[in-house]
Amino acid sequence: MKRARAPWKPWRSTIGLKVAMGVSGILLVLFLVAHMAGNLHVFEGRESMNDYAAGLRSFGEPLLPHESLLWVMRLGLIAAVAVHIVSAVVLTRRAMQARPVRYASKKPAKGESRHAVATMRWGAIVIVLFVAWHLMDLTWRTVNPVKDLHDAYGAVVATFDPERWPVTVFYLLALVALGFHLRHGIWSAVQTIAGPNTRWRKRTQAVSLAVAVLLVAGFAIVPLAVTFGLVS
Repeated sequence: MKRARAPWKPWRSTIGLKVAMGVSGILLVLFLVAHMAGNLHVFEGRESMNDYAAGLRSFGEPLLPHESLLWVMRLGLIAAVAVHIVSAVVLTRRAMQARPVRYASKKPAKGESRHAVATMRWGAIVIVLFVAWHLMDLTWRTVNPVKDLHDAYGAVVATFDPERWPVTVFYLLALVALGFHLRHGIWSAVQTIAGPNTRWRKRTQAVSLAVAVLLVAGFAIVPLAVTFGLVS
């Protein structure tokens, strides 16, 4: 008598976890694009930047409660980050259990750096530490000189003041880690979701690099502009 096959549970399968990791990563990239675009309002002046921040808090009023959009974004981000991290941890543990002894030599796949895995892991740690600081600095204002939550422009200028250059350096180093993470992560996500189509491999590599460079440059231009006095 044949044994009944256990139902397939995608959230437990390796393929399912890879897809979940890829999709959650893409959602996080979309958030980064929107966040970067919002940061660039700082070049339009204090009033424009503060109006933009106020608009995020009051979006949908009076039909929706205050900060509804922000809370939807926050909860969505928490869910995406949780899925991304849990999937990465489980996949890493499975890989280590499947191959407890490292290969003497492992040739990376085309488009993949020889040190991609180490870069992704250590880069992820740097990014998590930076996000924690970023929340305390510009979201909760715990460590920011500007305590007025309505003065987003003032908070940005204060945090990247030349006298606080260690903060700026940490921000830029975190962006470098983010760039490497994005470059490899986007490439991996597309390979997982769309499959390793060799015809699209080079295009995927180019798109991944372009997105990484665009985001790093878009985020970096703000602290650099404040540090060198272009925004004050």
